[in-house]
Amino acid sequence: MAVNFPSIDPAKLHPVAGVTLGWAEAHICKPNRKDVLVIRVDEGATVAGVFTQNRFCAAPVTVCREHLAAASQGGRGIRALVVNTGNANAGTGEPGMVVAKETCAELARLAGLDAQQILPFSTGVILELLPIDRLKAGLPAALANQQAVHWFDAAQAIMTTDTLPKASSRQVTIDGHTVTMSGISKGAGMIKPNMATMLGFLAFDAKVVQPVLDELVKHVADCSFNCITIDGDTSTNDSFILIASGKSSLPAIVSTDSPTYTALRDAVTETAQELAQLIVRDGEGATKFMTVTVEGGKDVAECRQIAYAIGHSPLVKTAFYASDPNLGRILAAIGYAGVTDLDVGKIDLYLDDVLVAKVGGRNPDYKEEAGQRVMKKSEILIRVVLGRGNAQATVWTCDLSHDYVSINADYRS
Repeated sequence: MAVNFPSIDPAKLHPVAGVTLGWAEAHICKPNRKDVLVIRVDEGATVAGVFTQNRFCAAPVTVCREHLAAASQGGRGIRALVVNTGNANAGTGEPGMVVAKETCAELARLAGLDAQQILPFSTGVILELLPIDRLKAGLPAALANQQAVHWFDAAQAIMTTDTLPKASSRQVTIDGHTVTMSGISKGAGMIKPNMATMLGFLAFDAKVVQPVLDELVKHVADCSFNCITIDGDTSTNDSFILIASGKSSLPAIVSTDSPTYTALRDAVTETAQELAQLIVRDGEGATKFMTVTVEGGKDVAECRQIAYAIGHSPLVKTAFYASDPNLGRILAAIGYAGVTDLDVGKIDLYLDDVLVAKVGGRNPDYKEEAGQRVMKKSEILIRVVLGRGNAQATVWTCDLSHDYVSINADYRS
């Protein structure tokens, strides 16, 4: 069951001018469910993305990279995205590449576009070839029901083991102009930074030139989807896409060195963080949402390294599932994180407001009852103070329950 998952009202997901979404039931893996999504963007939009660092990346990831590179080098702009769930088209070799390209070619034919103007995405079971005939058969229906208001349906159409659709939307005022943004994400397991087994699509109506959008998507991903972990597995298909439709009255953003860019960057980042945190809240079998903050580091990299070590640890995560204040496991994770010159004699550890350890050892005033009180909560802050600088970083994670094993053992059933 998802942890404090907010109720999402489809009517409050704002349409983004220049972007429409349509879905179909193509029976890719299972009948009677939305499993194909087409997102169309008007001419003149800019599109940027970041992808998994898994060397065994899926065929559609490779094709997306190629098509985005062609667009940024003067080719025709990206005009549509096509997503299927139920099959990852990963670990499928050259046949998988053929299928991914055939998907683009078919959508291009139906939509009157070039194949290089299409970005394909897949999510689902690895090592099985995508049933291309089913996908192609679903494309006409996905094109026929294109609407700007279909964000909630789109969120449903990209789910795999997710128990709830994930979407976020907001409107902000920048320099007196309204900017609208909406986004969707999916993911519940095989979640680790760089990135997670997730898909994320976020559109806004500001106009942003390509080089700036390329920088923006990296910043946003680094502060959101690269800060979540559920089980420490990095997937083959992870993709996060930003779409700037350019329909807002806000003048075009042509540089990262302006207050206008900063305001947009912060709003987009906050929206992406909401989408990323929804993934953790819906983590497979999760019962607790944990924020791990490491501060007082020499640099952000070492703070993240330590935060990830805590967030990935099965021993830490199972202790939190049981509300067992076996908190030496956190200290152990800090110690093996790989920061070789770390002075553990300066470290303080907090659970919410409870000081558990100070200057590297158990706080003499700490009572186990206080730790257990915090661990019984559904939302918990783990705070580590390194005492060696001013840098800090935050990672979001969840506990590890019996249900995680059951969900993944039965995944293909």
